[in-house]
Amino acid sequence: MPNEAQTMMRQNGAPNSSGYFFTVRASLDGLIGFDWNVGIESPSVVGPITVVLGSQWGDEGKGKLVDILSADFDVCARCAGGNNAGHTIVAPVGPQNCGGRIFVSDRAHLVFDFHQIVDGLKEVELGGSSIGTTKKGIGPAYSSKASRSGLRVHHLFDQDTFAEKFRKLVEGRFKRYGHFEYDTEAEIERYKHLAERLKPYVVDSVSYIHGALASKKKVLVEGANALMLDIDFGTYPYVTSSSTDIGGVCTGLGIPPRAIGRTIGVIKAYTTRVGGGPFPTEQLNDVGVHLQEAGKEYGTTTGRRRRCGWLDLVVMKYSCLINGYDSLNLTKLDVLDNLSEIKVAVKYAVDGKDLTYFPADLDLLSRVEVVYETLPGWKTCIESATSFDELPESCKNYVAFIEAFLDTPIEWVGVGPGRENMLKRQGKVLAN
Repeated sequence: MPNEAQTMMRQNGAPNSSGYFFTVRASLDGLIGFDWNVGIESPSVVGPITVVLGSQWGDEGKGKLVDILSADFDVCARCAGGNNAGHTIVAPVGPQNCGGRIFVSDRAHLVFDFHQIVDGLKEVELGGSSIGTTKKGIGPAYSSKASRSGLRVHHLFDQDTFAEKFRKLVEGRFKRYGHFEYDTEAEIERYKHLAERLKPYVVDSVSYIHGALASKKKVLVEGANALMLDIDFGTYPYVTSSSTDIGGVCTGLGIPPRAIGRTIGVIKAYTTRVGGGPFPTEQLNDVGVHLQEAGKEYGTTTGRRRRCGWLDLVVMKYSCLINGYDSLNLTKLDVLDNLSEIKVAVKYAVDGKDLTYFPADLDLLSRVEVVYETLPGWKTCIESATSFDELPESCKNYVAFIEAFLDTPIEWVGVGPGRENMLKRQGKVLAN
């Protein structure tokens, strides 16, 4: 089954294009493809898309906001990430409501079991310099993609071509890493059966999304991971292999920048990260333990304990510059309930001199002195709050401080784990 996939969910049936036409070709056992009728009145205006992105090192709670917002959208699209990006939502929808709603792009690259084996071998090879990947095969799958030897979803439906390419791909890994235990022919046979199961869910994602836009459907896009794990702008090489920034929305879904109407950044009320790499505000003390335990900071896909620290507004300022958030969703504010004081990183300095930028050089980043602002805690449980005005003054002041520093409105505030624990602030929605 494809793990590195862009998934599409529709709530009200497939959109009909008003600007161009495409015809679905199907058989009794599933969808085969689309026929384009080119040259018929291309749409002059593309409807705005709302985008939700992680703004730190991931695990900010993007799925919860997307779950809440999706009730007002026709299509929800994942633009990046793979089976390393955990996404768990508990909702009582029932199996009768899931059919005909989830789709996979035929351009999505496939993550195979041997990619996961290689991922582990690469980490062993790196030794003490290991990146700390989830060992889900994402890096090796992206390597296959970049070397133009990867296999995509559409390859599954040409069995002879798939088998030939698959054998070459595995043999290449044997030559690089030695002959690890792997039954190539058994895997080829397995994928014949998986292809038949997958076929009804496969779509040409470009025509699907553009058809939705042309027919004025509302589209919600959810990113994976977060800005600081971006392959270009994150703390390289301790990053994921995809573009997790706003640009990844365009390259992941095949949409133009003008289609994006509004971008919401999701920010945790403190900072966490998984795996190796620099973390200037990490707290290897009782505060860090408290954040781990109170915030239940364990990796969704790995179960690993997340590293925790104070909120880093230097990172967030950098994130805002790149992604241009129209508003923010501040999550897990309740995790700070029992702290008497809360620190927030507002500046980096090196050798006594202030840094005016977020450094690309990790050696430099490892030497920064973090300048903190200390704010009073509220020492009160806020989970029962039903509006922002009900929060303690020092809690509201903490939110206001973040908002003012980043010059970006905080539209949503999470005060507990449930859907009902997300507070919508009035007057914070910017026009599309």
